[in-house]
Amino acid sequence: MGAQATSDRTARAGWHNWAGTVTASPARTAAPASTDEVADAVRQAAADGLRVKAVGTGHSFTAAAQTEGLMLRPDRLTGIRRVDREEGTVTVAAGTPLKQLNRELAELGLSLTNMGDIMEQTVSGAVSTGTHGTGRDSAAIAAQIVGLELVTADGAVLRCSRTENPEVFAAARVGLGALGVVTEITFAVEPEFLLTAREEPMPFARVTEEFDQLVATNEHFEFYWFPHTDGCNTKRNNRSQGPARPLPRVRGWIDDEFLSNGVFQAVCSLGKAAPATVPGMARISSRALSTRSYTDIPYKVFTSPRRVRFVEMEYALPREAAMAALREVREAVDRSDFRVCFPVEIRTAPADDIALSTASGRETAYVAVHMYRGTRYEPYFTAVEAIMTAHGGRPHWGKLHTRDAAYLAENYPRFEEFRSLRDRLDPDRLFGNAYLRRVLGD
Repeated sequence: MGAQATSDRTARAGWHNWAGTVTASPARTAAPASTDEVADAVRQAAADGLRVKAVGTGHSFTAAAQTEGLMLRPDRLTGIRRVDREEGTVTVAAGTPLKQLNRELAELGLSLTNMGDIMEQTVSGAVSTGTHGTGRDSAAIAAQIVGLELVTADGAVLRCSRTENPEVFAAARVGLGALGVVTEITFAVEPEFLLTAREEPMPFARVTEEFDQLVATNEHFEFYWFPHTDGCNTKRNNRSQGPARPLPRVRGWIDDEFLSNGVFQAVCSLGKAAPATVPGMARISSRALSTRSYTDIPYKVFTSPRRVRFVEMEYALPREAAMAALREVREAVDRSDFRVCFPVEIRTAPADDIALSTASGRETAYVAVHMYRGTRYEPYFTAVEAIMTAHGGRPHWGKLHTRDAAYLAENYPRFEEFRSLRDRLDPDRLFGNAYLRRVLGD
């Protein structure tokens, strides 16, 4: 069945994202298996007057991929296409889930240098929305791209790198789906290495006071603060000569499945039904944290399963502003009637050179807030967003926020560069939708 095959059942049933915050009823769906099939589908949609959006696995909380036109599904555009060990690169089809890529790279004895903390997304969905992990020297996933292939609005296939169409490469690595359909990505990779993770509870005052030192002395540092408490959990990941010492299977299952997913699901459900119980449960949870250390291959250290469904907002701040902003978030929670089950997550990234990367041109720290799906999140997120924007924050492109093009133009020095390129590549807005109208203007 080719790219033009349409599933009437799928179209009628519609599509929704992981969190249930976005739904879509496309007029047509297609699952192309090659770049040529993507190009054919784009040309046919344009001829039929349909807008085009490619979706991944739906892990974005925004409507970045929403469409009533042609929805391109990732299911068949998967797999590693080329490995160049001499150049240290791997080329992968854009619909490949990160978990598949990580496992196949491990089988080849290779690894990405850095990655986010989940791996359910497709590679193109992850990079197009600026997915990142945490790192002192190593940046977001998109910054590890050395080449990509893009189907543009006229159905042409554009190959981009630092030497081939460099102006497109500078923007399309975090392209929001606005410049075309990414069909292939080439990542810089390296021989597989080991990371030692040390997870340790730490009081809020100490971790915020020592934040700069903790970032400077660790390759990858992040921490979580539990609202309604003084408790934080820190994680330091650093390269190791080995030997590998993975978490014992039973300990890993208890910590990462039973406690972090099973018990946490029950806690969130109780908090939703009885919000007054949340602060007490948070204090119990923060006191239950214990130190643990293990050494394993990168994706088994960087990533963890997230089965409890939530909604999320995340802002990228100038790194020097992050701790002041976090203290303000704590004050806002303490003086309000918010009841927040989920911890606040803080990560870092070095500056990069991608036009709409949240770390574009500046050392960055990320502050992410979450609420259990189905609970009233708007007042909490609104209060946090006011703090973040007062510090010049840039919202994560795939997470909930209320910013528009006017705000974003003030906070991205290369914003007009991106919009000019969009005008050139997609003047009729074949790849447009309501979300892009809001964040990019028209």
